Amino acid sequence: MTALGRHILAELYGCNADLLDDPAQVERIMVDAALRAGAEVREVTVHQFSPQGVSGVVVISESHLAVHTWPELGYAAVDVFTCGEKVDPWDACRHLVEGFQSQHMTATETKRGIFDRSLTGAVG
Repeated sequence: MTALGRHILAELYGCNADLLDDPAQVERIMVDAALRAGAEVREVTVHQFSPQGVSGVVVISESHLAVHTWPELGYAAVDVFTCGEKVDPWDACRHLVEGFQSQHMTATETKRGIFDRSLTGAVG
C-alpha cells in the first residue's frame, strides 16, 4: 500500500496570544514552517477577524498548511498536508509549536490517497 500524502491535524494550546492575533506574525511563522520543512511556497493568504483571531493558508507545491487562531484562549487549530517524500509535515508542525510558543500540542496523522499500486485503479 502506498499513500500519496500525510495529513496532520494538530491542536496547539498555551500559545502566545499576541502572536495568534497578529496576521503578519501568523504569516511569518507559517511561511517559515513551510520553508524549514523543505516545502516550496506558492501562495499565502491571511485574514484578521474582528474582534480577534486569524486564519491563514500557505499553499505549497506539496499541498498546504492552514491555521485558525483563538487568541483569547491561546489556541490554534493547525492543518498540515504534504504529498510526496520530500517534505515531512512533522517538521512544519514542530516549527509552528515553536513559533506560536505553544505549551502543549496534540496531533494525529492520517495517510491520504492510500492505494495498492499493484491494482490499477483500485482504492483501499
